[in-house]
Amino acid sequence: MPRHFGGDRLVIASHNPGKIEEIAALLAPFAVAVVSAGSLGIPEPEETGATFEANAALKARAAAEVSGLPALADDSGLVVPALGGAPGIYSARWAGAAKDFRGAMERVNRELGDRDRRAVFVAVLALAWPDPPDAPHAHIELFRGEVQGNLVWPPRGDRGFGYDPMFVPAGGALTFGEMDPAEKHKISHRAHAFAKLVEGCLQGR
Repeated sequence: MPRHFGGDRLVIASHNPGKIEEIAALLAPFAVAVVSAGSLGIPEPEETGATFEANAALKARAAAEVSGLPALADDSGLVVPALGGAPGIYSARWAGAAKDFRGAMERVNRELGDRDRRAVFVAVLALAWPDPPDAPHAHIELFRGEVQGNLVWPPRGDRGFGYDPMFVPAGGALTFGEMDPAEKHKISHRAHAFAKLVEGCLQGR
């Protein structure tokens, strides 16, 4: 049974302003004060995991251990079946140190060519509690969300972040980059993962 979060302060284990803004907006109805890992001087750990779940867990654990507070981390990415699942867990790395997602989107489009343009956005949220003195690891809950869609070119819209401007959710006409943030929050991969987190750990707040 998932562990309930009953505190009033939470570290968002991310240095990505877009992710921090989205997660903070999702948490707003629950009267939880959020602080980013960057504002606390917590460095980003190396993402050595082979899955979204592993990377989300290691980021949440690191932030919880350093801050002494519960920490929520997100690991997310664009999965393109025609590219063998790439960029996947390497979605941010495709943008390089300069976080050039225009270049990353151009790479996806170039490598995809005229192949199937179906894609999936995946997000895994990890909620970690600080280690008690007698426990070897922080307690961690994991929640995965996905949204199916298709990739378009050229990119459209300047909202959102990352690969949003080239992703049209299934059944929609606008890219995530064109959508009003409030509308995106209702259907995004992160929103699906967050709904599971609410049901498992935040219900009753």
